[in-house]
Formats: sequence, structure tokens, C-alpha cells
Amino acid sequence: MGIGLGVIGANPTNMGSTTALLADVPDLRYELRGICARDAAVLERYAGEIGAPFWTTDYRELVTRDDIEVVAVYSPDHLHADHCLAAIDAGKHVVCTKPMVADLEDAKLLVRRVRETGVKFLVGQTMRFDVQFLTMRRFVDDGDLGEIMVAEAYYSHDLRAIYEMTPWRLNAPQDFMYGGVVHPVDILRSFMGDVEEVHAYAGKGALTPEYPKQNNFLLNLKFANGGIGRAMGLYDIVHPPMPMMQVTLYGTKGTMVGSFTDNEGGTVKLTLDKSVVSEPLVMTCPPETDTSVYGHGQSVIRYMRHFQECLDADSEPQPSVVDGAKSIAVGAAAWESVESGGVARVFNDF
Repeated sequence: MGIGLGVIGANPTNMGSTTALLADVPDLRYELRGICARDAAVLERYAGEIGAPFWTTDYRELVTRDDIEVVAVYSPDHLHADHCLAAIDAGKHVVCTKPMVADLEDAKLLVRRVRETGVKFLVGQTMRFDVQFLTMRRFVDDGDLGEIMVAEAYYSHDLRAIYEMTPWRLNAPQDFMYGGVVHPVDILRSFMGDVEEVHAYAGKGALTPEYPKQNNFLLNLKFANGGIGRAMGLYDIVHPPMPMMQVTLYGTKGTMVGSFTDNEGGTVKLTLDKSVVSEPLVMTCPPETDTSVYGHGQSVIRYMRHFQECLDADSEPQPSVVDGAKSIAVGAAAWESVESGGVARVFNDF
């Protein structure tokens, strides 16, 4: 049977556009039955382009429709909490793009409401579903790296062109500790588990003077398993001659590096201690291009497939609402560290 899908934040210039790709995937049963956004003129035209039978500028009207079972939230970060809570309270399953929310108290509330209602909740962290990082996961799960002692990840992005497509990031403004750094934090948590302590620095770049907040970040992390790590998020820079995203895992049996850039190919490189040669094993991942603006369409298809499987099996999606909350808690602790200049404890009691 089809799965009725409603999208909040459906817009041809944001990540919500990726949901239009789902209809062309044979094994997916999602049926796009309604979309929502603020600009009625743009929304009406877009609904016609993608064949959405219903559109509205009122998210409450969308989430209460009987023919919609899953609500996908792709609205600006500061609206996620209200949109997700409305869907949950209407008994809908939820897929929310990263960051789940941009406030620790909102994260606590979402966790509580998901548990009370029993709906399924997936945080759409595309980095977990990129081919490079899925490949890394297989090596880790098979024990090829041994015990991971140190891990680091970064997400660096010159956002000046993105501001032109999504001006809310300047006007709201978006908090990139959550909207950006959550990418490397979440992928590190997926390999290392809970973060216990954070020491962070933040600086304001000089390329976008109209942006009012700090937007370049360095975080040192201590994990509950005893490992250490580092996360970097740079968003007011001239993009450097290196991949947009990268993860490095240092294990007792080997070291592995995975790299990703939007709409370009990437690599996974692995050096094993048992190898008789020092040259690394290099796996090339071809670019995954699609019709979405940001080039994450294939990753969205993968996490929507995972969500469909969880609905069918009545299992917990990953990353779950608790995963999303714990990544937000790392961001909250990082801001506390920036303000105090010291080490901050991370709230993990969800």
C-alpha cells in the first residue's frame, strides 16, 4: 500500500525538492499527497510542476489530513520544533532534515512527545547515507579498523551563494553551530557514541559582514568510550582546495579517511597495519547527480528507504529522535564552552 507523504518546506530551491525524486524509485511506496510553504505563488506553481494534488501555506492544515501518514520537514531550522510537534501531535510519523531543532529544550520536548505518542521519527542526516560514509561504516562494523581511538570530521562550505537561494539563513539568522556543525558531530557520534565533554572556539568570518553571528567553529570532543575527537565547521570562508566534508578514523588496526563534495565524486582511503605495503587502499566513489539543487537526492532516497523499512518492521529509525537530540546537546555545550572559555559537559540524559 502507498504511504501518504506530506512535505513542509517544499520549495524548488531547498532540500524539500529532493522528495520529488521518490516517485521514480520502484521499491519506494511514498505518494506525495500534499506540500506546504509560505509563498503561495511559488508553491502553487511548484505543486503543478511536481504533480502534488494539494498545497497549502498553513502547516496545520497539512498535518491534519487523513491521507497523509508521514510528514517530512524541510523548513528553516528555527521552525522545525513547531512543525515537528504539530505533526507528532497529529499522530504522523516524521522525517526532519538536520538539524532536528536549534535549541536543547526543544530537543528534550521532541524526545518526550515521540515517546508518548509512539510515532516513528528519523533525522535526515544525509552524511550518514552518503556512499563514502556508508562504506566506512561497513569496515568499522566488520572490525577492520579495530578499536577507534581518535576520530575527526569537518564540514567546510562557502555559503555566500547559498544565502542568495535561501535568504532566511541571513534574516533569521541560521545558527551554524546547529545548522552546520551538526553534520560532523552526528557522523562522529555514529562511530564513537556519546560525547561527554566539549571545548570549543568560535569566530566570525569577514566575508559576510551582514551575518550577525559567529560562523566558524573548532570543537574538541571527549567521548564516553574514552576516545577523543575533533569537529570543524567553517562557513564564512573562500572554499579551500579540499573536499567539502571529510571523516578520519584512527583505529588500532588501521586508519581510514572518507571524503565528500556536493555533486562530485569522493574517495575512501584505508591504511591497514597488517598490510605488507605502505600504500593505502583507495576506493573511488563516482558523483551522484540528480535534479535536486543540493545534490543530496540519492542520500535522501536512501534514508527514505530506511524509514520505509522501519515503518514496515516497526523498528527504530537511525538516526533517531534521541540521536538528533544528543547532537543538539553537543552544540549547546559547545556554545557554553565558547562563552565560558572552558570545558562544558554535554547533556545526554534523554
